[in-house]
Amino acid sequence: MIKGQSKLSSQRLAIQIGYEFKDAELLHLALTHRSVSHRYNYERLEFLGDSILGMIVANYLYHSYPHENEGRLTRMRASLVRQEALGRIANDLKLSHHLIMSTGELKSGGHHRESILADTVEAIIGAIYLDCGSLDFVKDIVLKWYTPYLGHIEPTDQLKDPKSRLQEYLQARKKPLPMYEVTDIQGDAPNQHFQVVCHIIDFPRVLGEGSSRRFAEQAAAAEILKLLEQKTA
Repeated sequence: MIKGQSKLSSQRLAIQIGYEFKDAELLHLALTHRSVSHRYNYERLEFLGDSILGMIVANYLYHSYPHENEGRLTRMRASLVRQEALGRIANDLKLSHHLIMSTGELKSGGHHRESILADTVEAIIGAIYLDCGSLDFVKDIVLKWYTPYLGHIEPTDQLKDPKSRLQEYLQARKKPLPMYEVTDIQGDAPNQHFQVVCHIIDFPRVLGEGSSRRFAEQAAAAEILKLLEQKTA
């Protein structure tokens, strides 16, 4: 049973993920945010899971779309592994109910932050691989998660990073450009963790996190873009 969770909660999570861990500690690690511990958190599993996910999706697309060229396959892959897509997977799996994070992070809404949810999905993929040792087994689980989205993949030519997209969004509306402020740096190089706040006019400040200032800024910009889309929907 995962620390801090009831047996019923652990069983529900296993059902949602579609996998029951032999080593429950791996799942606990995959759900643990850096706000709890600088050393014991999901970041290394996320690194592993990111690579595995990219391979699984690329392999699926290669065999499912034999007549597509490399450029279009790249765009199709990007549409499936980007933060927004992983955020949807996390919501399908109801991961926000199981994240392990500090009280402050919870109060700030971290368990609903898309960047954190996306990172957790990748960490769980890494954890499943380490627990079962079979890429084929992980592939079957991950593709089941993606089942609702594989029938209508929408390749996008808009592969610009979130900061560029946010800047263009604001320029098109003749608004001031965003400002980014580093609010916290934890750890020592090269294992630092950055928190950055993004400011845009007439909008609440939004926090982004990452292993570099650039990644944290991208995470904050992506979160603002998501909120802007919701506001105009």
